[in-house]
Amino acid sequence: MFENKHIKNGVIAVLGFLAIFLLGKTITEFKGLKYVGAGAPPQGTITVSGKSERVVVPDLAVFTVGVTEEGAIVSVAQAATTEGINGIIAFLKTNGVAEKDIKTINYQIYPRYDYEREARPNYYPVPDGKRSLAGYTVTQTLEVKVRKLADAGKLLSGIGELGATDVSGLSFSVDKEEDIKKEIRGEAIADAAASAKGLARDLGVRILRVVSYSEGGYYPGPLYKLEAAYGRGGDSEPIAPEITPGEYKVTSNVSVTYEIR
Repeated sequence: MFENKHIKNGVIAVLGFLAIFLLGKTITEFKGLKYVGAGAPPQGTITVSGKSERVVVPDLAVFTVGVTEEGAIVSVAQAATTEGINGIIAFLKTNGVAEKDIKTINYQIYPRYDYEREARPNYYPVPDGKRSLAGYTVTQTLEVKVRKLADAGKLLSGIGELGATDVSGLSFSVDKEEDIKKEIRGEAIADAAASAKGLARDLGVRILRVVSYSEGGYYPGPLYKLEAAYGRGGDSEPIAPEITPGEYKVTSNVSVTYEIR
């Protein structure tokens, strides 16, 4: 029994000594390096760039339209605003705008006040006047997407005839812009890969793998023009504004570093 105990203690002591020895050796080797990886052989790399661009014609118009009405009580102002907005929505749907492309983005109700101030000579300070409730103002605003750009002018003219009190924020974009960006990025990467293959051939080396990658791009807002023409001299209907979406250039730039041997 005592013999087994002595053997066990001896084994534990030997294992402890080996652990301390290995730890000390590892620490000594790390101290001998200026930084981790300093002993690794240098890595050969080449860096190339790739570019792709495309001229895009917008296929989607977006604008906001609002109706604001006033009333002595909230319900009166609400009813008038609702009537105006519902008429505009019906007109848009009748002219090909899908329900999913008509979205309410704002609805506000706020009071209006009148202020009575005491008349005094200019050299006397005028105290705050008495405030009295004059009524309420109700505003509802829609965001509208038009996918058939040829109809945009007619729609803008029509909602004006239906009593819209605010039409703003007209802009143009591409419905599937993210898909176009992905395609152009893929073309830029392919351009970089082709450059890398040519360079590797000229240098007499072989490409192993991608070491790093960076990407940039230029995605400007579209250019557009709005020319409004109105009827004159007894015309029964206003002339629809001419909507010109223009075009813009989408560019993708990539930089790829390859390991070579």
